[in-house]
Amino acid sequence: MKTLGIGVDIIENHRIKNLAKNKNFINKIFSKKEILNSKSIKNKMFYYSKRFAAKESFAKALGLGFRKGLNFKDIEIFNDKFGKPYYNTNYKVKRIIQKTFKIKKFNLFLSIADEKNYSIAFTIIES
Repeated sequence: MKTLGIGVDIIENHRIKNLAKNKNFINKIFSKKEILNSKSIKNKMFYYSKRFAAKESFAKALGLGFRKGLNFKDIEIFNDKFGKPYYNTNYKVKRIIQKTFKIKKFNLFLSIADEKNYSIAFTIIES
């Protein structure tokens, strides 16, 4: 396995708490599936903060930021039955990764965490 990209992002939770009051922000940044999943989450601030950091860390690992057609809503973060976070890689995201790194197969790794004041995400892309 070869590491192609690493990204990390940290955010102050109160920033997202304030931004999340605006429905336009939520709808611009998060997919319909992510918003639907948030309805069952008690602390939405941590939910949205961790996902925002994960989207930013993914863009950094990719090395492009949010260019070349990549949008926040394209990057979806979910949790498996054990709570482990993962990226739901749709066709568009797969194609961007494949074109950027000139590869066919890849693995994505995501770790997210929160504390009272901060949320952090770490992403690795490898072939």
